[in-house]
Amino acid sequence: MDFNVKKLASDAGVFFTRAVQFTEEKLGQAEKTELDPHLDHLIARGDSTKNWTEKILRQTEVLLQPNPSARIEEFIYDKLDKKIPSRTTNAELLGQHMLDAAQEFGPETPYGRTLITVGEFQRKLGGAERELLQTSAAAFLNPLRNFLEGDWRTISKERRLLENRRLDLDICKARLKKAKQAEAKASAAPDFQETRPRNYVLSASASALLSEEVDKAAHELRVAQTEFDRQAEVTRLLLEGIGSTHLNHLRCLQDFAEAQTVFYAQCHHHMQDLQRELHRGPKLPFEKVGGTCPTRPPPKLRPSLRPALLQPGGNLLQPLECSAELRGIRKVMLVFVLSLQLISVYTVPGMDPDWLIGQRGNEKGKVPVTYLELLS
Repeated sequence: MDFNVKKLASDAGVFFTRAVQFTEEKLGQAEKTELDPHLDHLIARGDSTKNWTEKILRQTEVLLQPNPSARIEEFIYDKLDKKIPSRTTNAELLGQHMLDAAQEFGPETPYGRTLITVGEFQRKLGGAERELLQTSAAAFLNPLRNFLEGDWRTISKERRLLENRRLDLDICKARLKKAKQAEAKASAAPDFQETRPRNYVLSASASALLSEEVDKAAHELRVAQTEFDRQAEVTRLLLEGIGSTHLNHLRCLQDFAEAQTVFYAQCHHHMQDLQRELHRGPKLPFEKVGGTCPTRPPPKLRPSLRPALLQPGGNLLQPLECSAELRGIRKVMLVFVLSLQLISVYTVPGMDPDWLIGQRGNEKGKVPVTYLELLS
């Protein structure tokens, strides 16, 4: 117990001495040993690597998991060394809702069949997203996190130790400087004109004590210098390892980019398959001319995708007939206009501004404004 108390008192004294030295350096009242320029450069590069790694890691986590509550939950599981439970992706959840809705509305209805088709592809997209999350975590996030929680903590610990060694070195330098000044003052030639004569016997004894103090301070300075140099070398070797860390992070970044490429390629493939399934599925009914139901222009049609729009004679305009009433009982034609068509267009009161009434000869129908080139 005695030993522990003495050690505690000694550590407190060292801490207080270092605090005094640090404060005097900040106030410009004490000299500070500067580090080697190469070591300074390595420290700056290490700090920059740590800061940007933290930002990249944090933003990548936000990209892969936008839900902050889910990120906090995963963080807690990680700190408790527990396996993170499997989480349903948003696309999978949407797909499941669509499948459930299809069962409710009837899987044999056009809407139900389409819900089933889209829902299945949404689940496929969710599966691809799950693979991206797993691959990104293993190949990119974990290496960055391991650097911050492993290598960088070791580097930070050695840097703090180096700073303590530097403070001890500067304390020893200041102590030796004061001892030499006191020794020089004590060994100065006696002044017989002093008002208060000195006891030269005591002065000689004090001079001997001061010489011993100088020798002791010089020895402590040599020890402090050795420890400082050794710690500076250890810190330098650790910081030079940042270069290999950059190479490792480069490989991880390439793996992450490859995982994203595979993910988006899978999504593109699934969406192309979905488009083909939808084209083979039930057709949408056409809107009445002058109807009040809000609508939007249909996707731009290409002859290769809609061959039914071509007449046998090569005419690029084929009206699609649907029943409606407009100023009495008559039939109205819904006209889809492809490129290089010159027609007369006009509007009617209360009509959606995104549409116009197009007329060519006896053919009349609704035409999206965005697909027309107005010549006058």
